[in-house]
Amino acid sequence: MTVDGLRHRTSGGALASAIDVVVIGAGHAGLAMSFALAQRSIDHVVLERGEIANTWRHERRDSLRLLTPNWQSRLPGYVRCSGDPDGFMTAREVVDFIASYALIIGAPVKTGTTVTSVTALERGSRGNGYRVSTDRGCWNARAVVIASGAHNSAAVPSAAAMLRASAGQLTARDYRSPNQLDQRRVLIVGASASGLQLADEIHRSGREVTLAVGEHIRMPRTYRGRDIQWWLDAIGILDERYDEVEDVERARNVPSPQLVGTADRATLDLNALTSRGVNLVGRLVGVNGSYLQFSGSLRNHCAMADLKLRRLLRRIDGWIENTGMHSVNLTSELPSATRIEAAPRLSLDLDREKFGTVIWATGHRPDYSWLHVPVLDHKSRLRHDGGIVAAPGLYALGLNFMRRRKSSFIHGTEDDVLDLSAHLDDYLRKRKSARPFTLSPTSAVQEAQMPQSARMHKHGSPQGRESNETSPLVGEVARSAGEGDRGPDFNLQ
Repeated sequence: MTVDGLRHRTSGGALASAIDVVVIGAGHAGLAMSFALAQRSIDHVVLERGEIANTWRHERRDSLRLLTPNWQSRLPGYVRCSGDPDGFMTAREVVDFIASYALIIGAPVKTGTTVTSVTALERGSRGNGYRVSTDRGCWNARAVVIASGAHNSAAVPSAAAMLRASAGQLTARDYRSPNQLDQRRVLIVGASASGLQLADEIHRSGREVTLAVGEHIRMPRTYRGRDIQWWLDAIGILDERYDEVEDVERARNVPSPQLVGTADRATLDLNALTSRGVNLVGRLVGVNGSYLQFSGSLRNHCAMADLKLRRLLRRIDGWIENTGMHSVNLTSELPSATRIEAAPRLSLDLDREKFGTVIWATGHRPDYSWLHVPVLDHKSRLRHDGGIVAAPGLYALGLNFMRRRKSSFIHGTEDDVLDLSAHLDDYLRKRKSARPFTLSPTSAVQEAQMPQSARMHKHGSPQGRESNETSPLVGEVARSAGEGDRGPDFNLQ
């Protein structure tokens, strides 16, 4: 595709480009939107600060695998056809999957282009569009799609700054393998998906591990002979919409399920960890130098997670009975209750007990420091209605429970981009007469041609946050999300 039109100078005198839509981010969500826009013949460019699938290339630990099985790995116009359908892609395989998708759909990606600011044009509040400034030139766009991800930086509690000990500190985002650690004990704060996976991996490397556990979502890898993702899709949970739940903000901030993708499809939960020798404490509530305090609510958190799991499995059982499904294991494999010591520890001293590392598996947050449009709330979260941001012509993708419970999964992007590209197309048509000016950017854009046809497949298979409290004795630990690791809300009634 080409970008044509007249030259226009920005207020600083530099030449700016113009185009219908700028998509920020060339991960799976941004590329899926590119496909949908091309299907509608909407001129657009995808700006990427690094490489295609940059986060998966450079910001993932060595052992990471997707939590969703391969049969769910699909994007609009593309499905992963190789490998075990019940297997789980490695980080390298995810990179290859996304990069192949970009090539097949001919996405007009401009890599190595960091967005430094997005501002409304002079009459942007009336739909005139946005100026997207980058380190390689400026763009004037009638609409902007923010697909830069929800995990741009680690969400570390403020109490981390109060830690004064010989132990080093890492975030789950910085962690790559046990080789980064010395041989001393390790404390992991946060028990969502990543916290459990790190505890398991580090303990297997021969180090003693203590895991601080707060609110969490317990989840079996398989149930009655099928992957739990199959059941969640079959009974309709993953397709539940944001406007169908009573408290969508709560739903968007619950921890991600305690799942791991392995060849043996094993369940990883707190019982599995304690049986291997991992020590459990309650949620971290205070820090004073090397001295740490933990909540006494560990047993209550675990009991609540067990209760919610039983509700989910009963819902699956009811669906099986109501549909007359006979091709599944008829035995209800109800897991045993989480095992907790009679008197879990309430404190420890990192120096005295020879802890070498504290790993904060307490979540991620998006970075909107470049977004100079008044669409953020008091917690710097994007204000949006199912991905339609609170400013004309501004959209978001890839956020947790954005439109559906599955929005944060790769395959969940498919329905979201269909909805949002239709809304965006209608928005542009209604404002066609207001289109400003066009040009090629300050640095020439190298764009790939969109092929007339892409591989189209229809798949037949069904489709954390660590809660902390204030310790008046030793300071405040801010509430923050469990790494990952905000996932679909399984807080079922």
